[in-house]
Amino acid sequence: MKRLTRLLKHRLWDESDARRVLPAAVLRKFEHQVSASETLHSGEIRVCVEASLPLSYLWRNAPARERAIAMFGKLRVWDTEHNNGVLIYLLLAERRIELVADRALNRCVSAEEWQKLVDSMSTDFREQRFEQGLVNAIEGVSTLLIKHFPITTYSRGINELPNAPDLC
Repeated sequence: MKRLTRLLKHRLWDESDARRVLPAAVLRKFEHQVSASETLHSGEIRVCVEASLPLSYLWRNAPARERAIAMFGKLRVWDTEHNNGVLIYLLLAERRIELVADRALNRCVSAEEWQKLVDSMSTDFREQRFEQGLVNAIEGVSTLLIKHFPITTYSRGINELPNAPDLC
C-alpha cells in the first residue's frame, strides 16, 4: 500500500508544479546567490529541483538519495578541479532535500554536520516554504565551502559549472 501511495503522490507532481512553486524570478535569485557565493570559495554549487521521481525509480522503490547521486553525476558536479562540488537536490513530491558533496569536501565535513544542515532546512520544506529552504541550503553549503575552501592565490574563483538551478 505504501508503494502505491508513493507512486500516486509522485504522479500528481510535474514540471509545471515545480515552476509554480519556484517561478523564474526565484530561480534567478538562486542563480545570483550561487554566483555571489562562488566568489568567496573555490567550490561549485549546483541546485537541482525535481517535481517527482521518474517511474523507474518509483517502480523499484528507490530512495530520493539514489536519484540525487545520479543527478550529481549527470550534472557533472563531480567534475571540478578541486573535487569540492556540492549538489543541493530538492524532491518536491516528498519534500526531501539531499546534499551530495564531492570527495574533497566530504573529507572535511562530518556526516553529523551534513545532517544538521539538512535538518535545519527540513522544516521549511515540510511547511512548503521551498524558496526559504533553498536559500538556507545555499547559505549553509556556502558557509562550509568558505570555511574549508576559501579563495586563495592558487584557487582563484573559476566558474566550472552553471550557476542557474536545474528543474529536472
